[in-house]
Amino acid sequence: MGKDYSGSPKLHQSEFKKKRLTWILGVAGLCTLFYFLGAWQNTLPPPSEASRLRKANVSCSSLSPIVSSSSVSLDFEAHHAVGGNETSKDSINFESCDIKYSEYTPCQDPDRARKFDRTKLIYRERHCPDKKEALKCLIPAPPGYKNPFRWPKSRDYAWFANVPHRELTIEKAVQNWIQVEDDKFRFPGGGTMFTRGADAYIDDIDKLIPLTDGSIRTAIDTGCGVASWGAYLLKRNILTMSFAPRDTHEAQVQFALERGVPAMIGIMASQRIPYPARAFDMAHCSRCLIPWKDYDGVYLIEVDRVLRPGGYWILSGPPVNWKKYHRGWERTPEDLKQEQDAIEDVAKRLCWKKVVEKGDLAIWQKPMNHIDCVKSRNIYKVPHICKNDNPDAAWYRKMETCITPLPEVNDINAVAGGALEKWPKRVTAVPPRIRSGSIPGITAENFNEDSKLWTDRVANYKRLIGQLGQGRYRNIMDMNAGLGGFAAALANDPVWVMNVVPSDAKHNTLGVIYERGFIGTYQDWCEAFSTYPRTYDLIHASGLLSMYQDRCEISDILLEMDRILRPEGTVIFRDTVDVLVKVENLIGGMRWQSQMMDHESGPFNQEKILIAVKQYWTGKAADRSS
Repeated sequence: MGKDYSGSPKLHQSEFKKKRLTWILGVAGLCTLFYFLGAWQNTLPPPSEASRLRKANVSCSSLSPIVSSSSVSLDFEAHHAVGGNETSKDSINFESCDIKYSEYTPCQDPDRARKFDRTKLIYRERHCPDKKEALKCLIPAPPGYKNPFRWPKSRDYAWFANVPHRELTIEKAVQNWIQVEDDKFRFPGGGTMFTRGADAYIDDIDKLIPLTDGSIRTAIDTGCGVASWGAYLLKRNILTMSFAPRDTHEAQVQFALERGVPAMIGIMASQRIPYPARAFDMAHCSRCLIPWKDYDGVYLIEVDRVLRPGGYWILSGPPVNWKKYHRGWERTPEDLKQEQDAIEDVAKRLCWKKVVEKGDLAIWQKPMNHIDCVKSRNIYKVPHICKNDNPDAAWYRKMETCITPLPEVNDINAVAGGALEKWPKRVTAVPPRIRSGSIPGITAENFNEDSKLWTDRVANYKRLIGQLGQGRYRNIMDMNAGLGGFAAALANDPVWVMNVVPSDAKHNTLGVIYERGFIGTYQDWCEAFSTYPRTYDLIHASGLLSMYQDRCEISDILLEMDRILRPEGTVIFRDTVDVLVKVENLIGGMRWQSQMMDHESGPFNQEKILIAVKQYWTGKAADRSS
């Protein structure tokens, strides 16, 4: 017998709809319940100090807990306490290197340098170790290491234990570079050519060219000593890239960075210095011992490449004012006059105009454009104007004895490449390189969006790291700087940023960064950076490890970061979650503490933030008895 059937399909459909509606309402109710439960959990009191400092270690097969920014709990204060480090059982434990490597500079190693040609000081250039030679250990801090004094006190004082070298206090005693006072170094601000102090010396320059109206923002100091010139320019809102070789004047660059002043190891030898064309508003040499007249004037030609249209070159020391100093310099008047005449001739061939020579200072100015300079090649056959050259290419690129051409203009009064706003408007103004469309795919709209993006991101960083922007950090590095938005968002804080553009980045944006009024350099992160250990307080790495994961070992990059990061320094990683899980596993064996957080937009973004803090520890003193 068949089943009873109502005979009404409409009634059957109505019952089905009621059941489905009930099911939907039930699911929605459960979702709402769990949402409010999660929100309530986020309002619970923060975890205890012990749990807050717990190391979040994970293996590559599991994902560590990802927490919201409201529950961030790393301790970013300085303690100087030697502590242990928990590591996951899957982590690789990296041992400490021998104490003899406490000042190891892999690509400027003195022992390796002896294998290279001394002509043109090539042996002092970058010569990096092969992969098989690279150290796979953690560079130790010297016994007694302390975090540097906070800026601005650090400009004048540094702990002796951090850079235990007395050589300069003896060799440069009469020039007032550096003095030892108890357990500290003091930097009186003196220099070879400014015995009255860097401040007075800069005042003398200010009487000759404008230093305080915002038209000069970026400077380069070749052969910088302990960078007092750059240190005292900072209060005039001029940011200086100081460089000097690793040479017999032990630890010049290390002292500069210990003071909280921008600097890196470098030399003018056979390769271009690692900066783009038209980068600096001012270049300076104070008895920097560079043979400007030699090798067909190649070093002045290189200064011309990196100097902006209308930029200034300042020279003090031999041969300037030779009539007064020739006896002290132990050179004949004829020799010094011949040298100065040769420098004057090279400058004239570069189309520079001599602005003034007064006392110990001589100043030249680069032309605003090359209209007249091109015409003058009928008179000056050398140096010729370079052809088919990428003027921004400066990573392992040989110097050339030809003039880097400026962008073409039609008006004799026009600034080649475009005029810049004065500081501080330069920070937010669309840079000329972007306005002109010289960087493919980057428009003014992209630039403004990027600036807004990094303003928001840095505001979030400051919520995560309460001491960022408040004096705890001074020397900051952005390992993948892009358009410089990270540095721009910190422009009003007492920090400076070394903006690094990877040498093989899709877009060469370092020129844009300089046009914004910041400094930086090129770098291949499969190699070591040109600095001493423990010279940066905070490192920012956005998308960097994804970029390099198929080119070199992530562990090698992390070890290099550990080398240049101070004890109790901080690293902010921003990358995909799978890359950061690998990073977190590796740094578990590097004496770092870390915590992973969601992207600012929420947990569904595959990009995450990993914040790590390097623990305080030092090496053991060398055994003198062996």
